[in-house]
Amino acid sequence: MAEGVDLWKVRARLEDREAALSPFAARSATSRGRKRREEPSPLRTEYQRDRDRILHTKAFRRLKHKTQVFIAPQQDHFVTRMTHTLLVAQVARTIARALNLNEDLAEAAALGHDIGHGPFGHAGEEALAELLPEGFRHNYQSVRVLDRLENGGQGLNLTFEVLDAIEKSSKAREDILAEGWGVPATLEGQVVKIADAIAYLNHDIDDALRAGVITEADLPDAAWKLGANTRERLDTMIRDIVEASWDATGERGTNVTPVITFSPRVHALANDLRDFMFERVYFYDATRREAERGKAIVRFLFRYFVEHPEEISPGFSLPEDPVERRAADYISGMTDRFAIRLARELGCPEALDWPGIA
Repeated sequence: MAEGVDLWKVRARLEDREAALSPFAARSATSRGRKRREEPSPLRTEYQRDRDRILHTKAFRRLKHKTQVFIAPQQDHFVTRMTHTLLVAQVARTIARALNLNEDLAEAAALGHDIGHGPFGHAGEEALAELLPEGFRHNYQSVRVLDRLENGGQGLNLTFEVLDAIEKSSKAREDILAEGWGVPATLEGQVVKIADAIAYLNHDIDDALRAGVITEADLPDAAWKLGANTRERLDTMIRDIVEASWDATGERGTNVTPVITFSPRVHALANDLRDFMFERVYFYDATRREAERGKAIVRFLFRYFVEHPEEISPGFSLPEDPVERRAADYISGMTDRFAIRLARELGCPEALDWPGIA
């Protein structure tokens, strides 16, 4: 190391930049902290450290082979859970930057928000929810993976704000802005929640077109009012969020309670487009048949590992937990391809002859 260099100046400079953010922004210097105290880094703020820890996990790497909508796709250009996550992070950073909020917090939460998704997307989640007495939700599992299961059962010791944003990132079915699992404690958490919705809505349209499930002629008027293609629709929705949420910048004063939201017009259009996607894509017969096949594999594996707990791979569960919880933790960490191959080896009929899985 060069003599006379004070690396702590880097940390001070980063925190000075955070101090210049909106009065409503979260600041790492005033974070509610971690469960276990750690020495700070001279080169990164607390939220930057959280982002990097999430990126380095095995659970994050497995997202590249987990379903977004279409299970174990054979073509290269379908969105996976990882590409979805990266798109959410990009949208969240754009919105946070425009509103002068904390990009690092938004990015960290976006990168971790789906890390608890099991194989076969929401179909796998539904199966595990039916099998576990306490139920199963991917947002809660994301927190569990990051807070307890990763790092040899020690967890990553992330900050409160990142874990809170991840836990509350999921939405209820009835509305694109529905809360369901609570309002995030930070505006950055709200940004991630809305970024997730507009990212999946738009890239799922592209995938459905690519798969031949729908054609452009099938798209409802709401899609064309938002834009002629994915790029235009994303631009419309992101601009609208920034304009409708401008109070978050603090430029209109601090005697307000800012929220991250759409304008009424774009909110209605987004809901119309989302309803179309549920009717024509997510609940499409062929899509659901594939999903039911995935659910059958999850049920088969769950029953198998409950009966053979000694075969649950170490490092994917906590030994003191009930066997059902251990089985669910292990299965939820599997990629689509691994789950299909393993189920086939164990004799699951639904795993036989899955296209593209050798």
